[in-house]
Amino acid sequence: MDDRDRLLAILKSLSYEEGEFILKSGKKSSFYIDARETTLNPEGMYLTGSIMYRMVRDIPRIQAVGGVSVGADPLVCSVVLYAHSRQDNLSGFFIRKEPKGHGKNLWIEGAKNLTTGMDVVILEDVVTTGGSSIRAIEIAQNEGYNVRALIAILDRLEGGKEAIESKGYIFKSIFNINDLRQHKV
Repeated sequence: MDDRDRLLAILKSLSYEEGEFILKSGKKSSFYIDARETTLNPEGMYLTGSIMYRMVRDIPRIQAVGGVSVGADPLVCSVVLYAHSRQDNLSGFFIRKEPKGHGKNLWIEGAKNLTTGMDVVILEDVVTTGGSSIRAIEIAQNEGYNVRALIAILDRLEGGKEAIESKGYIFKSIFNINDLRQHKV
């Protein structure tokens, strides 16, 4: 079993649930994917980091990866750690949902590892409509970084890819919902 197949098996086993759910977008759904259950599992984190790292490196000139806390924290950490294991100085950063309101009142954590204008990729766990992904891209752009792409673990195939690409960004995902539904545990 290759890394991608193994990650899909872990995602299906730990992160996929059927039932009735309300998503962040406000939409009702008959299934829910809590990718943190996969990305906080040791093997799941390692596989996610190694696969996303290779996807990041397929895009020329990327110097850093970031994402919105809390969902992207294990993604950013696993990709940066995997990069370091390969002697690659890829930096990481976290985007706050809102500035903390005290101290430096920052949107971006880890900015001392970044330089204005550097090429970055935003990492996401699950993309539905793309609204929160586009918000993360806008924050990073407003803070002076050149967002080139967004890479997700899973695309729910509910318009997020198209919304992100319509803004001129590259969109890649490891899986889409059909991969997950068709996979036999």
